This record gives sequence, C-alpha cells and structure tokens, in this order.
Amino acid sequence: MGHYLPDYILTNQELEKLVETNDEWILTRTGIRERRILKDPDKASAFMAAEAAREILEQRNLDPAEIDVIIVATVTPDYMFPATACIAQTMIGANNAFAFDLSAACSGFLFALVTGTNMIESGRYKKVLVIGSDKMSAITDYTDRTTCILFGDGAAGVLLEPSEDENVIIDNIMHSEGDMSNTLIQFGGGSRNPASHETVDKKMHYIYQEGRPVFKRATEGMADVSVEIMKKNNLSGDDVDWLVPHQANLRIIDATARRMNLDPAKVMINIDKYGNTTAATIPLCLYDWKDRLNKGDKLVLAAFGGGYTWGATYLKWAI
Repeated sequence: MGHYLPDYILTNQELEKLVETNDEWILTRTGIRERRILKDPDKASAFMAAEAAREILEQRNLDPAEIDVIIVATVTPDYMFPATACIAQTMIGANNAFAFDLSAACSGFLFALVTGTNMIESGRYKKVLVIGSDKMSAITDYTDRTTCILFGDGAAGVLLEPSEDENVIIDNIMHSEGDMSNTLIQFGGGSRNPASHETVDKKMHYIYQEGRPVFKRATEGMADVSVEIMKKNNLSGDDVDWLVPHQANLRIIDATARRMNLDPAKVMINIDKYGNTTAATIPLCLYDWKDRLNKGDKLVLAAFGGGYTWGATYLKWAI
C-alpha cells in the first residue's frame, strides 16, 4: 500500500471564516474536523497518484519496469486527456506498463479494484497498481457551505499480485443507476457544457449536490450492498473483521455498520482527519489501519458515489 496527503490542513475553524457555518454543526452532521488541501497550483491528481505509487514500489522493493498495469480512479483528472494514469506512469518511470483512468466518483476505487482483479485472474498480468487520487479542492466552491465542508485532497493505492494462498479478493458486487435528476454532478467541463464564460459565471465547474436525496440514496446503497455481499458469502457480523467504508458522512457509515450487525470497533473511520477524498477514501483507510490488519482478516469494502454507483468487495487480507 502507498499514500499521499498534502501538508496543508483546512480546519472547521478556518471554514467558519469563509462561509456561515461552525465546527459543531459540521462535526455533528458529517463527522469531519479537518481535511487536507493541495495548495501547489502546479500539482494535481497525477502528482499525488505518483507519490502513492512510489511508496508502494519502495515497500515492495520493485523496479517500476516490473509494473504491468496502472489504473487511476479519479473524477479530478489533471486534464480531460491524456489520462492521469499516463502522467503518473511517466513520473514513476513505469515504462513497461499501460495506464488508464477510471471514473466512478466515490465508488471509483472499488470499480478499479474489480478491474485490476480481473486482469490478475486472467493470468496475463502479474502486477497491477490500483490508485484512487482526487484533488477535490479544484472543483469545490468555497462560498457554498453545503459542499465546501465535505471534501479534501489525497491519494492512496494498492499493488495487486497473484495470491499464493487462500487470502484473496473473493467476491465483488457492483451497481450503477443513472441519476437522471442530477443530484450529484459537475455540470460544466464536458462535451455537454464545454467551458465558456457562461459556464464559469454560473459556477458549473464546481461540485453540485442536493444533500438530502444523495444522503438517503447513499445510506440505502452502501448498507444494502454490504448486507448483500455478506449474505452471498454466508457471513455474519461476527465473521467480518473490518468494514472499510467510503468516508462520505459518519452517519452513513454508522447506518451501514448497524445493518451489518457489526461491532463499531470493527469499522475503519478517518473522515474526521481527511473529509471525503472521493476515490482515495477506502485505500486511505487501509493505509491508516495497515498495522492493525492481520493475514487472513475478513474485510468488506463498501462505497457509494455519483453516477449513481455503488458496490462492495469481500476479501481476506493477504499480508
């Protein structure tokens, strides 16, 4: 595993100076105390992804030339094209790899994990980097108190390799459903609404979110898919060692754990430190808990994101 977090910490107290809000209100409704912000205007998602990849290579003592594939999950690519993964590939010198981005918002890491797993299982690839990297501050309107309190910047990822024992990625359940009401979207910047004076003036290049319907749908989606994968694999709450949930809102995480009949002590939570880093939240949790994970531990990873996209992965920890 590897990660990267910017040095700058944006606290709730600082946000109080920007918008009409307060620390108690933010903490009560989201569980967030602070978030990391990448201030350097010359650095973006590719830089963070490359830093996370470098840590993985160092830990595994690998030459970058040994990497076969690089998948970067992101909704904040450095450019529309080329892919952020291609830029990160060059930064780390992984010249023998092919690289591409995957866009599934906050479910991006899980979707990328499924993709990378299938590549390993095909037998054609031996080393696949799967990284979630998002510079959410680049698309956050810091005059909008409903969204600016939620998001932070960061990257983290994992190296996938063929397993030599039973400790493997066992099962995945992924779902998508088109959000035709546009409750969670960035309206500007794509081919539908290319950049113009009008789109900039209307703030269409920032995150737009309708809190209540997104909260309700995310709570249902994450909880339902987590229970679904447990039932499919005959797991009870006692069997699961760790829930690794997407860090969007503490209340959503708590609701998911309750539906799973899971001891709260088995839930990975770092939303208070980083906020919602979108595709990076789940691997950042794995990184923060790496010293508490034991070989053979049963983990359920669960996420919900824009699209709508949602899913869960069941695995046995391999290291």
